[in-house]
Amino acid sequence: MPAAVVVLAAGSGSRVGADTNKVLLPLAGRPLLAWSVLAALDVDDVATIVVVGRPEDRDALTEAISPLLGDREVLLVDGGATRHASEDAALAVLAPAIERGEVDVVAIHDGARPLARPELFALAIDTAREHGAAVPTVDLSGLADRDPTAGVLSGGEVVGVQTPQAFRAEPLLAAYRAAAVDGFAGTDTAACLELYADLPIRAVPGGAANLKVTYAEDLRTAEALLA
Repeated sequence: MPAAVVVLAAGSGSRVGADTNKVLLPLAGRPLLAWSVLAALDVDDVATIVVVGRPEDRDALTEAISPLLGDREVLLVDGGATRHASEDAALAVLAPAIERGEVDVVAIHDGARPLARPELFALAIDTAREHGAAVPTVDLSGLADRDPTAGVLSGGEVVGVQTPQAFRAEPLLAAYRAAAVDGFAGTDTAACLELYADLPIRAVPGGAANLKVTYAEDLRTAEALLA
């Protein structure tokens, strides 16, 4: 059964020092967003891709995505003021297909992570299909503890969470509907699922190269990695 990929692109460019949405900034000859969309398009069993953006960016996002598509389609959805609201908007669009049993897994990805490879999307989707949910993680070594007497944390004690995160579609949709009733907004997709769905979340290997572009130096690092 096909999967769907949601790419979140409703942020801004303030911390990267730009006056436009950072996913529209150029990265190795393409808009930053284009790399995530291309990776999702390259996954065999992904039938639907939803890009969630700001209403004011709709024309620019369309211009960034259209040259990539060929005969494929990408749904462009207006996001909300928070990540949770943007995810909710995407799930509302996908809900009819989920309810008809036409989509069994939904992967949710930050458009500001342009270097996620198709293989990571496929691994997350396959793991979610088998176990329920999948979250890419990477070990964070050498982190200083907030307590200065505690020294430095050893490697493996702390992990960073990345995207794409993937989830069985029906429990995910039910969790977000339950969260809407309670007025709950999670910091990421897994937080909502942990609270409202009895579904195991498996870690899959992420990687240091799957960086999130937050500051100007991150954009330069991504350029170097692509080169």
